[in-house]
Amino acid sequence: MIELAPSILSADFARLAEQVRAAAEGGASVIHVDIMDGHFVPNLTIGPPVVKSLRKATDLPLDCHLMIENPDQFIPDFAEAGADWISVHQEASRHLNRTLNLIRSHDVLAGVVINPATPVETLTEVLDIVDYVLVMSVNPGFGAQKFIPGALHKMRRLAEYRANHGLNYRIEVDGGVALDTVGDVVRAGAEILVAGNAVFGHGDPKSNAQKLLKAATEATLQKV
Repeated sequence: MIELAPSILSADFARLAEQVRAAAEGGASVIHVDIMDGHFVPNLTIGPPVVKSLRKATDLPLDCHLMIENPDQFIPDFAEAGADWISVHQEASRHLNRTLNLIRSHDVLAGVVINPATPVETLTEVLDIVDYVLVMSVNPGFGAQKFIPGALHKMRRLAEYRANHGLNYRIEVDGGVALDTVGDVVRAGAEILVAGNAVFGHGDPKSNAQKLLKAATEATLQKV
């Protein structure tokens, strides 16, 4: 099943609840929350208080993507604030197995993220304990970046590995997902589509979400 996860990084924070509701009306089923610390990535965004406020504004799952150093230190805070999913970067987690199990210990879905330059093979030892894998199709830190096509082969390899090893993690993609790229990512195996600028950048979030989901659904029919 294809799910759309609008990223609030591109939303108008003065109207955040209203914009999230509009995206949900357009078919979004997850809300993606980009957490950046200014160290692991060159940007600074939000912390648990915003997640706590957002939790009151929507019933949709909150997908908290931790682009931060020392994620173990903050996982309990985000879980307590209302995160339903928490993902950490392979590149930021010195003890990745332990970190993923820490997430799961808070009854939250655990995800692992890889940057564009990180090979899928670095994840093979944890794919049996993750609920989802997030493939970055841009270098993390900023919204509205251009899609990196090399991410497509990673999604294909993750889909093949899952089938060959009887695993059930889901494949998520984040970065440059828009009407001109959504077909390619779905055909490559992505099931959870993070889109920020394409939903919140221009026009009506409800209409933008509907168009993206329609294009994604049509692409699933073309999968070979």
